[in-house]
Amino acid sequence: MREARRGRRGAAGAVITQLPWERVSNPYAPLEMLTPEQMEDLHDISIRILKELGIKVMGENVRDLMRKAGARVDDEGLVRLDETIVAQALSTVPRHFTLTPRNPARRVHFGGRDLVFGLVAGPPNVDDRIKGRRSGNLEDYRNFIRLAQHFNVIHMIGNQVMAPQELPANNRHLDTYFANLTLSELSFHCTAIGRGRAMDGIRMMAIARGVTLEEMAREPGVTTIISVNSPRLLDDAMGDGLIAMAEHGQPVTITPFTLMGAMTPVSLPAAMAQQNAEALFGVVLTQLVRPGTPVMYGAFTSNVDMRSGAPAFGTPENAKANVIAGQLARRYGLPYRTSNANASNAVDLQAAYETAMATWGAVMGGANLIYHAAGWLEGGLTASYEKLILDVEILQNMVEFLRPVKWDADELGFDAIRDVPAGGHFFGAAHTMARYERAFYAPMLSDWRSYENWAIAGAKDAAQRATDLWQQALAEYEEPAMDASRREELEAYVARRREEIGHDEP
Repeated sequence: MREARRGRRGAAGAVITQLPWERVSNPYAPLEMLTPEQMEDLHDISIRILKELGIKVMGENVRDLMRKAGARVDDEGLVRLDETIVAQALSTVPRHFTLTPRNPARRVHFGGRDLVFGLVAGPPNVDDRIKGRRSGNLEDYRNFIRLAQHFNVIHMIGNQVMAPQELPANNRHLDTYFANLTLSELSFHCTAIGRGRAMDGIRMMAIARGVTLEEMAREPGVTTIISVNSPRLLDDAMGDGLIAMAEHGQPVTITPFTLMGAMTPVSLPAAMAQQNAEALFGVVLTQLVRPGTPVMYGAFTSNVDMRSGAPAFGTPENAKANVIAGQLARRYGLPYRTSNANASNAVDLQAAYETAMATWGAVMGGANLIYHAAGWLEGGLTASYEKLILDVEILQNMVEFLRPVKWDADELGFDAIRDVPAGGHFFGAAHTMARYERAFYAPMLSDWRSYENWAIAGAKDAAQRATDLWQQALAEYEEPAMDASRREELEAYVARRREEIGHDEP
């Protein structure tokens, strides 16, 4: 029997109905958009890119690792790989891995048919219908972490929900990590721009769990996303962050950020080949640092508006790229990360249909992690409270769709059909009465009342209802308990590191 709701009563009365925390699995075979021959074409072109064109690497430490593995490195920092180096790296990559946060009951699984949803990450701005659009700040950051903890369908926290821009750029990651660890029980993505930020995330999760770094390496608790600067560039900060994570056994996702027509050629096959080459390069690097390091194949390929050059998301091309990238990840035996982004500037019809299109592409493509799954707006420039509620509804609908149909003689209902005469109805039938409370998914955002009753209740549209719901969710939120000694140790760590970083460290 499912638990239908969690939390105490909020200002609106009854608690928000939601699905329980659960391990989500996709029981359906992923869509195969390309033929085996087309897949081999993509692989062959990707290897040619790595072998003949190479990836420009800014960090000498990364270039040294590649040289030792047999790669060719020229004076301009271009690194060229043979297929044998790629194949060797792929032979040591785990097909599955888990992340264990401070509450092991919130452990998340990657690989196979597992599906994980992540909170929006990275916007500089935040928006709601009460205060409007504004710069990211720590107060709103903390509220989003509270909402992620409250809504069971959000499984993990991304790399900074939004940037708290009132805080110094060189140490604000300490405040966001602290919020992640004290206001939620979820795993999170470290900010891996440089070694220091990555190590702070690893150490702070270890403190929150009460384990050593060696134990964290055996049972990872945090992860990161390393973005290749398309086309074909890996900067030194990203390389340093990747190396730090891999050295300590923490999973790394390699995600080229590729927009067709701007950062790749305009054609989808060419974009996928470039994305694949860049992703494989990062996979190789993780295994050169520490063979067996968990690594995820990341994809973020969409297109630009050819009239303005602006990024577009949730497009048919984006959905196709999500599906094809999933095929590539499975070809290499890698867990797969993608996103369900949209380019709308408001929580409106465009935000809904673009997000829905991208979500279906990701799920049909066999995604293991859908990043930015809740709260993304304005092409990633804004974290939106109302959009988070809309996305939670979309994600819960998807979870229910993926739930296998119960199938037995009682569910087939021959006796129920027999007992209701022709022309009758099933409202009062025993079969209905035994199931009516849990027969169907109960939405938290949709309003199914008649027009007259909806109008009497205030005629609120979905965006207005979303405003009410996020406020109610914050009222219902309960901060998870943390051992006092661990919290004190975290506070001391943050204070010490803030002093060490000072105002000079980038």
